[in-house]
Amino acid sequence: MKKYLPVITILALIKLSIHLIGNQNYGFHRDELLHLSVSEHLDWGYFEFPPFIAFVGKIAHFMFGYSLSGVRFFSTLAGVGILIICCLIAKELGGKIKAILLAGVSVLAFVPFYRNHMLFQPVAFDQLFWTLGFYFLVKYFNTGNIKFLLFLGVSSGFGLMNKYTVFVWGLGVVAGLLFYEKGKIFKNKWFYFSGLVTFLIFLPNLIWQLNHHFPVVLHLQKLKESQLDENGPFDFAIEQLKHPFTLMISLIGLFAYFFDKDLKKYKTFGIAALVIFGSMWITQSKAYFFFAIYPILFAAGAVKIEKLLEKKPKWNYAVASVLFLPIIPFLPQAIAILPIETYVNYSDLELQKNGRIKLTDDYADMFGWEEQVKLVDSVYQSLPAKDKNDCVILAKNYGEAGAIEILGKKYRLPNPICSNGSFWLWGTGTTSGQVCISIGNEKEVVERVFKDCKLLKIIKHKYAIEEENNIPVYLCRNPKINIQQKWKSLEKQVFD
Repeated sequence: MKKYLPVITILALIKLSIHLIGNQNYGFHRDELLHLSVSEHLDWGYFEFPPFIAFVGKIAHFMFGYSLSGVRFFSTLAGVGILIICCLIAKELGGKIKAILLAGVSVLAFVPFYRNHMLFQPVAFDQLFWTLGFYFLVKYFNTGNIKFLLFLGVSSGFGLMNKYTVFVWGLGVVAGLLFYEKGKIFKNKWFYFSGLVTFLIFLPNLIWQLNHHFPVVLHLQKLKESQLDENGPFDFAIEQLKHPFTLMISLIGLFAYFFDKDLKKYKTFGIAALVIFGSMWITQSKAYFFFAIYPILFAAGAVKIEKLLEKKPKWNYAVASVLFLPIIPFLPQAIAILPIETYVNYSDLELQKNGRIKLTDDYADMFGWEEQVKLVDSVYQSLPAKDKNDCVILAKNYGEAGAIEILGKKYRLPNPICSNGSFWLWGTGTTSGQVCISIGNEKEVVERVFKDCKLLKIIKHKYAIEEENNIPVYLCRNPKINIQQKWKSLEKQVFD
């Protein structure tokens, strides 16, 4: 193993270096603000996701405060871990130094991983737990040591506490294991003990879901209506074709699991990949959910290519170059390594007549939040002391609420109230709500709730996503309804 460490270390450092540059630029994404907000309200579950991201967010805050690069460092660590584990899987599959190189370069060359491993989101940890689970399984295949089955149970349990897509991963793995030594593993009591470990780790979230009437069902329903139903029948598959060089490595790996004389004993992984792909395609899943399968395919593809080039080993370096070099021009679009003005020029983006520049949704969602919070703070600080004691900050969506909750800490703003998503769980605060600073809510909304509503400003931003441009800020007084009493009835509308 020692002879492989320099290669793995260099590849890991390359990935880490790219992220250390990109992680510090622009601002928090709206989803990051949500994930940090839930860390302020630790619980065993949330409306949008299980609790793992909240506990990581609490650790991140303890170590780095709400530093942009500090918070994102944890997603990057997950990404570096995926690269390292992919290399280790290649070794377990019989690969040598060239295979380990190609496996690591494949992870480096897969463009979506840069976005996935920059933003503080569950997806980075989801990919890590999938890859880690496959690693423990291949270690069990190679050694027969039951401790790897137990490790598999632990990683699966924490995976479920991070993202429910691990259920689909488990479906694929179980299907694949039916073909491993004629299903021999299903006669092993330790396999079921591993499943029990998974269940016990996941149990607190299951109980939370039960106590809250399974909001995950409502979330999936609304997600399907608002996003997934818009996907065409082939969109999921077409999205996988956008990265042809790494796709080729993964297809070679998939082929090897079924037809290579040395690798077909691991066909469990090939079957798992096909079952997961089919399940996600049929259910119209988001394409990036499937990206977590690629490291196990990259590892096999790298091993197969090393074998094919056994008599011409130097050609492995050519393959590595063909994988990585073409993606370099696309890195600024995948991760924020360029300052925004430089990126605008690099991407040849034009200033529109309305004075705005249209960025990709991911980048646009990193702008405008600081300006919103500053304006709300200026309004709040202008209030008399009595009004401050009676004031609530009412946000329209979880992005605006998350900005107030997290970025507002340095201004000592009170936590916002918001009926969108998990923010509904945290109620209406401790003030009477006789005075309200509303951000993002339209005129007809605030006038339904308050008698006196004064428009203070329409917030515009050059780079912000369209949803966060031209948003109104109102100062409202004298509520028409009792917000505290009305709040419970809003539960079914949290994802509207």
